[in-house]
Amino acid sequence: MGTPLLSLWAVLVPTLVLVGPWAPCVVSRQPNFIVILADDVGWGDLGANWAETKETPHLDQLAAEGTRFVDFHSAASTCSPSRASLLTGRLGLRNGVTHNFAISSLGGLPRNETTLAEVLREAGYSTGAIGKWHLGHHGHHHPTSRGFDYYYGIPYSHDMGCTDTPGYNLPPCPPCPGHSAAARVGRKDCYTEVALPLMENITIVQQPVELGSLARRYAEQAERFIQRASAKGRPFFLYLALAHMHVPLVPPPRPGPGRGIYGASLGEMDALVARVKEAADSLGRGSTLLWFTGDNGPWAQKCELAGRLGPFVGAWQRQRGGSSAKQTTWEGGHRVPALAYWPGRVPAGRTSQALLSILDIFPTLVALAGAALPPNRRFDGLDVSPVLFGWSDVGHKVLLHPNSGAAGKVGEVEALRLHQYKAFYTTGGALACDGSTGPAQQHHPPLIFNLARDIQEQQPLDVASREYQAVLPAISRAYAQALQDIAADNVSVADYSQDPAAIPCCNVQHVGCRCHGATRDPHVESTTPRLCL
Repeated sequence: MGTPLLSLWAVLVPTLVLVGPWAPCVVSRQPNFIVILADDVGWGDLGANWAETKETPHLDQLAAEGTRFVDFHSAASTCSPSRASLLTGRLGLRNGVTHNFAISSLGGLPRNETTLAEVLREAGYSTGAIGKWHLGHHGHHHPTSRGFDYYYGIPYSHDMGCTDTPGYNLPPCPPCPGHSAAARVGRKDCYTEVALPLMENITIVQQPVELGSLARRYAEQAERFIQRASAKGRPFFLYLALAHMHVPLVPPPRPGPGRGIYGASLGEMDALVARVKEAADSLGRGSTLLWFTGDNGPWAQKCELAGRLGPFVGAWQRQRGGSSAKQTTWEGGHRVPALAYWPGRVPAGRTSQALLSILDIFPTLVALAGAALPPNRRFDGLDVSPVLFGWSDVGHKVLLHPNSGAAGKVGEVEALRLHQYKAFYTTGGALACDGSTGPAQQHHPPLIFNLARDIQEQQPLDVASREYQAVLPAISRAYAQALQDIAADNVSVADYSQDPAAIPCCNVQHVGCRCHGATRDPHVESTTPRLCL
């Protein structure tokens, strides 16, 4: 591919703006929205993306009946920042969430940030969150204080507490302590000793969680929420943040031959998505937009329990040690699978090459609902409804990639995408399966890769080449303008302070906060509700 002529206009087109480059597309009736966010899923974990993957027939069918986005990116390559960006349309440098919250965190997503759920609820929507939250659980940071009418799930990652059935992880982790302090002796330091809580609204209904039935319960709760919202005659927004494919993996009891632990878990996630799609279709095909994507790439240090990168292997980094997946700014860390399904509105069987981001979900759904974006702040996401509807295949011209823990200061912009070019100002590798890490390296001038012909990020352009010299000025201007735009914005600061009193616990008198009868079905109200205070 020849080098395009890159003018100043190419980077002055506002990609960090209040609204997208197109006029909002408001449909005649407010549609329902379902956003399904998988955890640590690889771009190659969908058969529609990667032929070697055989465990996702329902997701592949979803792609066939909708549109597949092959150049879609998370806004960070770790949990909390990515989720904060989805729900605010803003990067961590703006919304304040630059790294993960802990089980003892007092803070969360800053209160002055407006969530997608808050905007849609104001527009008349029933709003529900099911699954992983990880944006603060103490006090007013709980989902039901952030715009969601209903919440059911685990308030953070499901490896941040012990269980009686810990599933598969590397290193393997023991179950929760027994009934005395002596049980703590000799435990491996892979989980905290506080049992993992399952919550319904602000009530802990099970501690520790029984992980083996979690997928079924999430599917059931999603179906119930959809049915309740439909019975009220109101449009709904369901945010379903799955435990799959994050460790620990707890696959069905009898995985099929040759599938392995990861493959069996992937198949379980696929079946869960199929149930939710069926529930949405039962309301009438064409009434609901379903958007499936992931929060970041695979967690490579988990070896065979990590997902598939597809072609996005970050070869330059791998040659120097460390992983090029989760926590990094290499493509494997932030390029994620993405599908949109909306019969009669989103074209079926289409593959879009548009450069899109999880940041775009916020402004796009707000526009489709006929609502207004919150004032007095700038957004990194675009209203990409014309791309959804097949009217355009133009997304971002500039996309920023912040550090998520592999190298440098968390949250800082370390890489930038401009058209097919990707520039790295800092590189580094996360902990890999072989135990190696890649030390942080500063690059001035930046490393620049042409992804159109080097999707593996193997060979950066020669700084003396005509192509490098032609693209560098535009990249430098885009980078400087982006940082200036953020500096001039109304930015938030998250509270990352911790206090053991903030840990969700239904029984402080018991080792590990275990509830008596905590293995019961949480739908059977046979015990006194326990509040998360």
